[in-house]
Amino acid sequence: MSIPDLAKPVTLGDRARAALHGRNLILVGLMGAGKSAIGRIIAQQMSLPFIDTDAEIERVSRMTIPELFATYGEEEFRALETRVIERLLRGGPRVVSTGGGAFINERTRAAIQAGGTSLWLKADLEVLWERVSKRDNRPLLKTENPKQTLKNLMDLRYPIYEKADITVQSRDVRKEQVAGDVLSAILSAAKEGASS
Repeated sequence: MSIPDLAKPVTLGDRARAALHGRNLILVGLMGAGKSAIGRIIAQQMSLPFIDTDAEIERVSRMTIPELFATYGEEEFRALETRVIERLLRGGPRVVSTGGGAFINERTRAAIQAGGTSLWLKADLEVLWERVSKRDNRPLLKTENPKQTLKNLMDLRYPIYEKADITVQSRDVRKEQVAGDVLSAILSAAKEGASS
């Protein structure tokens, strides 16, 4: 007869993983919301694999996201993105970070909603701009006024992101703090679901 390991406390990550009931956690939101950075932290805390769909798309296509946009256009990129996400969500459980436009595509959104729990990392314009203006790898922001383009994307996409199962505010604090908010939100959503 083995003695249970009483020395290892149950963590917030353990409880959040259990609350997902074996389902994937899919992070959605605009570029700069922190989907990849926060996703890696919560995956580690929940002892789950982490997958960034943009990195997976680059791996399978052997092209960068900007190269794919330039060569094939946004429509072809979105079709590839949908196929990759559908394949990734067949496995699990895992934490999956999606590109900013993934949840906007109806077919991809249906795959996300069927394939796990969606979580929108919502951020204000100034927080997003502070993060994305430091990099030159955002094809949709290659415009005359990239900050206005970002604002336009927010206006267009936020009503669709609101369809996610859970929403967590991504703000200008330490990533670990937002990760803790995500884990707590998963637990809260599970409690609400159990009581309804």
